[in-house]
Amino acid sequence: MSLKIWIDGNLIDKENATVSVYDHGLLYGDGVFEGIRAYGGRIFENKQHLDRLYNSAKAIKLAIPYTPQQVEEAMISTMKINHLSDCYFRVIVTRGPGDLGIDPRKSKKPVTIIIADQVGVYPKELYENGISVISSSYVRQHPNACSPRVKSLNYLNNIVGKMEANDAGVQDAVMYNHEGNVSEMTAANVFVVREGVVMTPTTSCGILEGVTRNTIIKLGVKLSLPVIEKRLQRIDLYISDEMFVTGTGAEVVPVTKVDGRVIGSGVCGPITEKLMDAFHAHVRDDRSLLV
Repeated sequence: MSLKIWIDGNLIDKENATVSVYDHGLLYGDGVFEGIRAYGGRIFENKQHLDRLYNSAKAIKLAIPYTPQQVEEAMISTMKINHLSDCYFRVIVTRGPGDLGIDPRKSKKPVTIIIADQVGVYPKELYENGISVISSSYVRQHPNACSPRVKSLNYLNNIVGKMEANDAGVQDAVMYNHEGNVSEMTAANVFVVREGVVMTPTTSCGILEGVTRNTIIKLGVKLSLPVIEKRLQRIDLYISDEMFVTGTGAEVVPVTKVDGRVIGSGVCGPITEKLMDAFHAHVRDDRSLLV
């Protein structure tokens, strides 16, 4: 059976799900998106994700033609028609078809797309053994260019960082902001642990404020772990006892090598493991998750 894609109220076979070549989302990356997970048929932190989607759209003066409740209902319909329970949603809103100029006023009607499918960021062994990363030479976008807090369709800054990681034969790259402070990975947030304290960059460091990141902070507090948001520099990664990254697709992944330097004992650390276990229990057992 062909996967069904939701486009502006219609469920369309994957092979026939298309947008106009004049869509400004395609021509210029003019649009916003969210990646959202469902566990056992329950959508994880949907309100946080949709709040971020609508805030991203508001920041670029893009009017989403559906209410958050309508988007949520469409997600559930798309999941059910595809007979999925554990899945990954990609919710996309483009500026819509316009002309070959960049003027967004020429795009009269935004296009909303919902995809429900499987996602696999890393193989299982990397969750046990950890990933290796490098420092990217590409600077994270300046917040006064296009804020990294806007989850836009223009991901080229992230992609060139990922290309560097690929060329170096590692799984990901750390991106730094214009001040030289740690920002985030190419598509995940960064955490380090030193002397029992869990640390992660602040939103002012040029990060996308991740939903999984926020969940880990809350779980850390629940587990009586000291968790602080602060500016981190490259040396803080090198001298950390543990390091891990978080994201909707990746969930929680230990990092055991940065720029060829072994982090801690070179295996997933005890605090990282504790937070990984707590996260997995939370997403499968939390009664507050939407049905």
